[in-house]
Amino acid sequence: MKTTTSPLRWFATTLLVAVTASAQSIAQINGDRFLSPYNGQTVSNVTGIVTAKGPDGIWIRSVKPSCNKRVSNGLYVYGSALASNASISVGDVIVLGGKVSEYRSSKDYIYMTELGSPKVTAILEHGRDVEPLVIGKGTPSPPTSQYSGLDGGDVFAVPNNQSLLSVANPQLEPDLYGLDFWESLMGELVTIKNPRAIGRPNQYGDTWVVGDWTTTGDNDRTGLTVSAGDGNPEGIIIGSPLDGSDNPTDTKLGDRLETITGVVYQAFGFYRILPLTNLAVVGSPAPALPPPTSLASEGTCSGVTVGGYNVENLYAGDAAHARAVAAHVVAHMRSPDLLAVQEIQDDSGEADDGAVGSDATLAALADAIRALGGAAYDYTYVSPLDDASGGAPGGNIRVAYLYRPEVLRLRPGASPGDATTANEVLPGPELKLNPGYVDPSNEAWTASRKPLAAAWELADGSGKTLFTVNVHWGSKGGSSSLHGDARPPVNGGVEDRQAQAEVTASFVSQILAEDPSAYILTIGDYNEFAFAQPVADFAALSGLQDLDAAAGIPATERYTYLYDMNSQELDHVFVSPALAAAVQGFEHLHVNTWVPYDDATSDHDPSVAKFDIC
Repeated sequence: MKTTTSPLRWFATTLLVAVTASAQSIAQINGDRFLSPYNGQTVSNVTGIVTAKGPDGIWIRSVKPSCNKRVSNGLYVYGSALASNASISVGDVIVLGGKVSEYRSSKDYIYMTELGSPKVTAILEHGRDVEPLVIGKGTPSPPTSQYSGLDGGDVFAVPNNQSLLSVANPQLEPDLYGLDFWESLMGELVTIKNPRAIGRPNQYGDTWVVGDWTTTGDNDRTGLTVSAGDGNPEGIIIGSPLDGSDNPTDTKLGDRLETITGVVYQAFGFYRILPLTNLAVVGSPAPALPPPTSLASEGTCSGVTVGGYNVENLYAGDAAHARAVAAHVVAHMRSPDLLAVQEIQDDSGEADDGAVGSDATLAALADAIRALGGAAYDYTYVSPLDDASGGAPGGNIRVAYLYRPEVLRLRPGASPGDATTANEVLPGPELKLNPGYVDPSNEAWTASRKPLAAAWELADGSGKTLFTVNVHWGSKGGSSSLHGDARPPVNGGVEDRQAQAEVTASFVSQILAEDPSAYILTIGDYNEFAFAQPVADFAALSGLQDLDAAAGIPATERYTYLYDMNSQELDHVFVSPALAAAVQGFEHLHVNTWVPYDDATSDHDPSVAKFDIC
């Protein structure tokens, strides 16, 4: 986001205690905690070197820096008149006074210490050299695992939102915790050597990077993959340039950038660096796109392929989107025998007109696949109730299956379900409905997609029954920033996903109870990490195994989504023990996470697995 803050001041929350005092140094104003010990006090005779100027203020550094690693020697001075004062330049040593305050534009954010209502009383010197601190060289490297001592060792812990940084105000431990590290540099002029992009920029060009320092979770694309207890606090976002230029918005994961110099700042829920000028890409990883999957169908029970893809609000009226998805299915997924898709909208898209069917939408996708030389798919789905599935209003998103009828067919003997009738596991095991929703009236699915269970067999009658459950659990909407005030951060919708995990697992476990050697596969967008409590509990309660682990995919390569500083996996496949033993391969195809935002077909990557189900 643009970090010009003036308009936000009308809505800001500022922590103030009215007192008058005199500070001897910038380090004293900052103190060794998140909140200044001089908050709310008017101070005078503060001496500092001007290190940078922005549209709404200037940054200064202590003339005699403190050696205390917990204390920043930089300070933001808020005042547009001061910023526009041509008689004050970078390298000037000035003496000023003002009021110390703690500012944030939302109650969910961390406060930023600043000096407001500034009055310059003297300019002592011009042209002083200003050398930035080189992160990882002139400073320690950022911590690589923990964000805050208030997270209890796990930034993704449940329950979350157990404390607030603004209330606890702990002493900074910059060697241990990422938030403490960036706070200890607040207001400082810093340089990042050898930066690389670890995410895609937002619409304002704000881009997450790491530099020439120690990192963990490095994947082959040089992004950082999130893992249990490690949310990659060593990443930092680069915000709006101070010279008014614009950062590029087409930067990609893994792009190498020119050296970045700027000031450490806090805005819009994140620590960030405001660069002196815009980012510049100097190189990109190759190849630009991943190769097609190596997993091709055998057309027999000895080699059945299954794909999963969240196609992001696909509907019949968007032919370009359908063609783009189809291109991925054909060229990269190699037309798997069974394709589980999520976010299929009704035929009228987001027009809230009471339509719930999606035959036209699925037919448009199937036709586009066939037109590109792919498989001639049939499809199956169950329409949800109107306005009961969450997602884009009016869209009635649901999960669905496309399948190659010459290879697979729905197991006969059961009729499809409807929006309200619960599927059941019958002796055999067999399904009462095929396909049918899993407990659709359960309150766990309020404003969410219902899982669709199906039973499949080979078209030639060979092999064993394959049971599948296509899931799209509740979203993470309402989550707070990993840099936010709440600790551990709020994981939006986690209670809903926990309930959904238990309902889904109960259904799956009934199949395994009937036949411990059954071939069962759950696939889709779980909207949660594999190590987070809802998914971990789902695996334990269902008796299924994570296919990533079963197929031996390295932990750092388990990602299908980019968010903030993290490469992460929200889309999972879980399989029964018997099917885990029959896996022949599993691949995530990074056709969306590797490309610029405007070139992405979906915000998720597809995946393909191959099994011997003879």
